Amino acid sequence: MGSLTALLDGFATAAQPEYLLYALLGVTLGTAVGVLPGIGPAMTVALLLPLTYSLEPTAALIIFAGIYYGGMYGGSTTSILLNTPGESSSVVTALEGNRMARAGRGAAALATAAIGSFVAGTIATVLLTVLAPTIADLAVTLGPADYVALMVVAFTTVAALLGSSPVRGLASLGLGLFLGLVGTDTLTGQQRFTLGVPTLSDGIDVVVVAVGVFAVGEALYVAARLRHGPVEVVPVGGKWMTGEFWRRSWKPWLRGTFIGFPIGTVPAGGADVSTFLSYAAEKKLSKRPEEFGKGAIEGVAGPEAANNAAAAGVLVPLLTLGLPTTATAAVIVAAFQSYGIQPGPLLFTTSPGMVWALIASLYIGNVMLLVLNLPLVKIWVKVLRIPRPYLYAGILLFAALGTYAVNFVVDDLIVLLVIGVAGFFMRRHGYPVAPLVVGLILGPMAEEQVRRTLQISEGDPAALVTSPFAAIAYALLAATLVLAGVLRVRRRRTEPITTT
Repeated sequence: MGSLTALLDGFATAAQPEYLLYALLGVTLGTAVGVLPGIGPAMTVALLLPLTYSLEPTAALIIFAGIYYGGMYGGSTTSILLNTPGESSSVVTALEGNRMARAGRGAAALATAAIGSFVAGTIATVLLTVLAPTIADLAVTLGPADYVALMVVAFTTVAALLGSSPVRGLASLGLGLFLGLVGTDTLTGQQRFTLGVPTLSDGIDVVVVAVGVFAVGEALYVAARLRHGPVEVVPVGGKWMTGEFWRRSWKPWLRGTFIGFPIGTVPAGGADVSTFLSYAAEKKLSKRPEEFGKGAIEGVAGPEAANNAAAAGVLVPLLTLGLPTTATAAVIVAAFQSYGIQPGPLLFTTSPGMVWALIASLYIGNVMLLVLNLPLVKIWVKVLRIPRPYLYAGILLFAALGTYAVNFVVDDLIVLLVIGVAGFFMRRHGYPVAPLVVGLILGPMAEEQVRRTLQISEGDPAALVTSPFAAIAYALLAATLVLAGVLRVRRRRTEPITTT
């Protein structure tokens, strides 16, 4: 009953006109930017993060949550009509959705994606509401060695499962851990890797790095790969959800939800992995397997549900343990930290009003997204026709202005440029940027917990692995890596078949 009462209090807060407007602003921005090719929710949150410092924390986090959910919705539109995913978790949707659109069933593809996202998002948010307080209560009992184990799990899985190869993911993670060391050592008071630059003595601001790799680096990368000439957009044709489409979609929606949510709650690749698993499951269970690769509606309904369920699942470790397992989650952690709030097991105790208002806003935002995506899809299609030079010039301008507004220091703009160029080359050569940001955020926290563990054990390193929880965590990590290897092999076997 305690959680239900807290959730009702959260609804009382989130339903205030001011917060409803913030939620509407967040889902609208998230959908609009999610529609754009190659620009996902991580970039949007990173770009807007410096511009929301004038807002109080609850309003800012409601906007970010709306952008997060909206970006997941919007990615399906560009996948279906343009065959170019707005973000990586919409890749699978493009396999069947674009073929449906070209066959004159684009309206049905968009409708099953929107309704499936709503169903999955709502069910997953209910699961988040039920599980998060329980996990937070258990997390309070964890010791420093247990937190080290959790962070090692997050480091390894995020680095190994994102990007084109585990080696490149680990290299990106290493760069992030190094950037986290820059600044003044809290224990000795000595400066580390500051190169004599006074601005770096306080460390490299997470916001500057997030904006650099996700906004500047991504904008440069996408702009460099854009083809010349007008963008070919498939017209929205055919009927919306007919009786047959409803019958073929509702089971994939539910299956996708219960595939996506558990994967989202663990550091196992988030929505990217869950969408491929959902697609493989639907293809295996379908009574019409011959339609896959030619425009099967199940191949849109299941992965889109898995996509949005995983998005809600990612919030479980973020809110209860303070562990970001995706790029967007890492930026949202930076948003919390910018307000002096550390997500983790004490969040439900220290800031209950804010966290429950945030969860309540997810329910409200889901309803808003359904209303926005069904009748207004033609407006989102027009967003695809924005001239690309104007679009990416605007992104770079807002990135620079937002970064300068963080500390009003010109040196931050230099760091932004360096990080942005580094992010561009990382993307160009297949190095994922999410492990970099995760390493930057969790690195200093991991260092603190390692030192605390060694102080308690009087310097015995065995204390890092001898606690029961830590031993179980490392065992699960080994099992996850083996499973990831199997999934990579399956994905390589599936992709050539489904893309021909």
